[in-house]
Formats: sequence, structure tokens, C-alpha cells
Amino acid sequence: QKLYVGQVLENAPEGSVVLSVVATDRDVGVNGDIAYQFSQAVGQSYSAFAIDPTSGEIKLTKPLDFEAAENHELSVRATDGGGLSAICKVLVEVVDVNDNAPELMVSSFNSPLPENALPGAVVALFTVRDRDAGANGKISCALEDQLSFSLRPAYKNYYELVTVSALDREETARYILTVTAADAGSPPLTTTQTFTVDISDVNDNAPVFNQTSYTMYVHENNVPTVLVGAVSASDADVGPNAKVTYFLVPAHPTEQPPCSCISVNSENGHVFVLRPLDYEQVRQIEVLVSASDAGSPPLSANVTVRLVVVDENDNAPLVLHPAQDSSPPSSELVPMSAEAGYLITKVVAVDTDSGQNSWLSYHLLRATDPGLFAVGAQSGEVRLRRPVTERDAVKQKLVILVRDNGRPPLSATVALSALLLSDFSDVRLPHSSLATEDEGGSLTTYLIISLVFVSLLFLASVAAFVAHKVCKRKELKGEHVLYGASNLQSGLADAAAAGTLPHAYCYEISLTTGSGNSEFKFLKPILPSLPPQRCATGRGTDDEQDFPRGPITMEDMAPDKPGMLSAEQFNSL
Repeated sequence: QKLYVGQVLENAPEGSVVLSVVATDRDVGVNGDIAYQFSQAVGQSYSAFAIDPTSGEIKLTKPLDFEAAENHELSVRATDGGGLSAICKVLVEVVDVNDNAPELMVSSFNSPLPENALPGAVVALFTVRDRDAGANGKISCALEDQLSFSLRPAYKNYYELVTVSALDREETARYILTVTAADAGSPPLTTTQTFTVDISDVNDNAPVFNQTSYTMYVHENNVPTVLVGAVSASDADVGPNAKVTYFLVPAHPTEQPPCSCISVNSENGHVFVLRPLDYEQVRQIEVLVSASDAGSPPLSANVTVRLVVVDENDNAPLVLHPAQDSSPPSSELVPMSAEAGYLITKVVAVDTDSGQNSWLSYHLLRATDPGLFAVGAQSGEVRLRRPVTERDAVKQKLVILVRDNGRPPLSATVALSALLLSDFSDVRLPHSSLATEDEGGSLTTYLIISLVFVSLLFLASVAAFVAHKVCKRKELKGEHVLYGASNLQSGLADAAAAGTLPHAYCYEISLTTGSGNSEFKFLKPILPSLPPQRCATGRGTDDEQDFPRGPITMEDMAPDKPGMLSAEQFNSL
């Protein structure tokens, strides 16, 4: 060829083959050997290429740059062994690669902006450019945050950064805006520019507490001026508009001044209790705390503070049973035949304190025979630890300790006695003891009667259910049963050869009482006049007829007999 044209990417590495030139010689031997070389190896173009003298391959000796030169023109000479030569031209076109990112240059920038700036205010003005050509040089700009700001094209490659809505310094005091310029190359290259826009303040926000309400705790019998907590409020404004002071206010303007036992520090919001409190007299106090800023006019906010008094263990347990005001204490009767676990009595006590301080436990403090008795730690029940023997003293004295779970714990004691008797007939029981025993016996009787009644009711329900099932089964057996021939369509093929239907089929239909007239009365006009054979003992009304049990012959299906069913009619039924 007289002219070779090749293309190479500008980012092709050193040693890449651009193209190969080919020359032929009709001579043979040494005269046919061809060598290649550049005919004019001068200039910048030749310095970037090298040619193989044997194969004619043209390779790169250094990377090319599309922005420096878009094409290179070379001259190649082919010489044979006899000294004859030929010349061709090689045109190398450099293909542009997207290797230059866009450039963004800021012309002006305005910050800070006032909080009351109108929409459309210009924040910044900038221009963009790209050194690449074609699609690689086309630039588009985008703004990440488009809620309060936007980009607006101005002239050619100039853009304006403007506001689109009202600004609020309390919501956002500083905007960091990122503008991205990207070209259309593949892959695209981008350049980002960050604009930091500060917003100046206007006093338009009241203080805000960090909680909707506060709950603080103080132990009863506290020392005066004890610190129990703190309230805190913040103001979104800055400077004097954000300085907050605290004070107590009445819940309603017409009410009296707030409780004198609570005080609030105006600077830091610390809450103090000025005098000792008693849990039994007051369990909680509610006050209203106000926070006000130093703006003009000042803005304020209120919050409810609930002070809860925590109970201290300052009340000992009180024994309710057995009563301790009688002297001497009442005696409990225990039969000599009582076994281990026999309930003698139950100690009942209460504690006016609350929570853990009112949890009571019962302990056997002293006894005539400590090994004979056991006291339930939680229930207070006094029981026999072992059976009573003849060697045990008739009169046993016990002292029960009732202790709460406070820190430190408080306790009370209760004394009682027990009489070990082999026969109760000689002992006059108090009326109250007899009444208690009668009530226990009556309760047991009521429980036994209730259990018997529930059992009888269950048995009666089971019997009624079984009887209902048996009656229903007998009723089903007494209902109408209808038998007939089926599947006549499949048997007609056999009937054509044999003359009869070879197989008999029987359908059983259970009908409720009285349904024969209402459900099957329409069968009368088309039922065949068949011999009075029955397939079951059940029978419908007088207007109905029975179906045959045996096979139906082709004569029975003859179309000339009145009232006969065809095969298609019977199958559809």
C-alpha cells in the first residue's frame, strides 16, 4: 500500500504495536530480502515510534498525548538486497482517552448568610472547563443538597449557587454544600467543590427541656438542703438569647406560691430539698419549674418535677394474731396423736413500711422443746416437727420472732403456749375455737358436695351424648333408601352384543323424614314400569315407585315403552 492508516489510544503503553507495513519483491535469494526503515527519522513524531527492520511492525517507544498531537505522519522505506527500494506513508491517529478531569474555578462566594435571607439569594458564582475533546469534554454540574440551595446556569460554563427556600439557623446553623462537575467520558471523571455556608442567628426559639417531665427521689428523714437532682434546658439560639435561668412557678396563676420545701438553683437547675420529709405523711410532691432565656422579649418553657419520697425502715412489725394484749396468752390445743406437720396456729403480722421493708419472715426464737416445733419462714404457720410422745411436757411455751427485710431489720416477738392433750373432752374450749372448728368442718362439707355435684353433672352429659348418637343412628336406619341402576352409558356397548346390561349397580341415598315428597316427586313421569322388587325396606310416599335391584335388560330400555329413561337421561340424573 502507498498509505497505511492506524489508530492508537493515547494511554497505550510503551511497546504497543501500532500497525505493520508489508512489501514484496519478485526476486529471489538475497535480492528478495527486504529491510524496513524510516526514510526521514527526524522530528518529534519519529521519536515516539520504532520500526522492526525485518517484520515491518511499528511500535511505540513512549506514551502519546492526544492534547499535544492528534495524529502523526511517518515515511517508511523498504529496501531489498540489491539496493532497490520503495517508500510508503504511515498516518497514525491518536484516539482521545478521558484522562483529564473537569476544572472548577470559583469567582465569588458570600458567607455568612442572614437567617431571614429571601429565596434566590446568590451564594457563589463559578465556572467549569475540561481539556478533553468530544464527549469527554462535555461537563455537567450537580448539587448534592437541593432542599435549601440549587444550581442555576448563568452564561456558557458559568453557574450560580442560590437559595431556594427560607433558612432557619436553629435547624441548620451551617450548610456544607458539595458541587460535583462530571464529564461525559467512559468512565466519567469528576471534580468536587465544597462550599461552607454559615447562617446568622435571630432570637426566635424558647428554651427546651431535655425531658418532658422529671422524677426525683429522696429518702425520708433526709438532711436539710440535700441535692436530689437537676433540670436542664437548652436554647437553640446563640449569645444572650441562649442564656437560660431557672425558677419555681405556681401550677396556675391563681394558686399560692410553690412548696417551700423545694428550691431550684437559677443558674444550673439543681433541685434541693430544704427540710426533712416523712414518708408516712407525704409520699410525693409535684412542682413546676420554668426556664427563661435572656432575649428581648424573653421566651420561657415549663416542666413538671415530681419528687418521690423513698420509705425508710423505721417501723417495726405489728403482730395481729395471736393477740398479745391478753394476759396470760391463749393456749393452743394439740392432740397427742398428732403427726409431724400438724398445724397448731398461724402468726399474722403486718408492717406499715412499704416495699422490701415490709417483707416479713418468721423464726422460732425460744421454745420449751425446740425440736418439737417448726415455723414457716414466709407463712408464719406453727407446725409439729415430729409426732408427739409421752415424754413431752403437757404445756409448751413458744416465742416467735417476726422480722422485716429492711436495712437494718426491725423485729417483734409473740409468745404463745400449746397444750398437749390425749382427750379434749375434759377441756372447755372457748366459744371462738368451737366456732372456728365448725366453720372448718362446714367448709369441708361444702367442698365434698360440690365435687359430687360436678361429677354427676359430667356423667349425665356423657350419657346424654351417647343416647343422642344412638337415636340418630336408629333414625338414619329408618330413612328412605333408593336404589337404581347406574353407569348405563358404559354398559350400553356391552348390551348391544349381549342384549342385557352385564353389571348391576346400586346407589344408596339417605333422605330425611318427609323429604320423599318434596325432593323426588318429579321422578314419577319418567320412571320405568319395573317389577316391584325392592332393594331396601325403606319406602317413600305413595306417589313414588321403587327401582329394581337386578340387571336392566335392553327390552326394559326400549324407546317404545312409555315413561322409559334413555341412557343419557339416566346418567344426567
